[in-house]
Amino acid sequence: MFASKRLGKELTKIHQTLPPGISLVSASDFKEWQMDIKVLDANPLYLDQTYRLRFRFSNNYPIEAPEVTFITLSSPSRTVPTHPHIYSNGIICLDLLGTQGWSPVQNVESVCMSIQSMLTGNTKNERPPGNEEFVARNTQRPRDIRFVYEDATV
Repeated sequence: MFASKRLGKELTKIHQTLPPGISLVSASDFKEWQMDIKVLDANPLYLDQTYRLRFRFSNNYPIEAPEVTFITLSSPSRTVPTHPHIYSNGIICLDLLGTQGWSPVQNVESVCMSIQSMLTGNTKNERPPGNEEFVARNTQRPRDIRFVYEDATV
């Protein structure tokens, strides 16, 4: 109930205005939304690229963080960006999305802006260490993974 009320308010605001480079793709219910983000500066790693984020909300949102992942599509073309904190299966290692870093004052817009900023500041064209093994072996939902946040350089 509370999640639906909160998401309804967020959706109303999103329809009115969003920061540059962020757009709503779909929000047909209060379980899953899709957003597109673009890096607006001249970062050559992400120049002229648009990326699709999938938000999945539990009934405990906003007390509990949404599950946010990058997804791939063939039409329109969307890939998972290469970044030291983004696995090739779209899972994002970001403290904001974990239980320690999440706060109910955050919302879909602020999460998109944080991810957009994370991409903007990146200079490393690489995946996280152990990407292949993690992607091959992980069976957990993103919200159930206990990441250790050590790298403040990207």
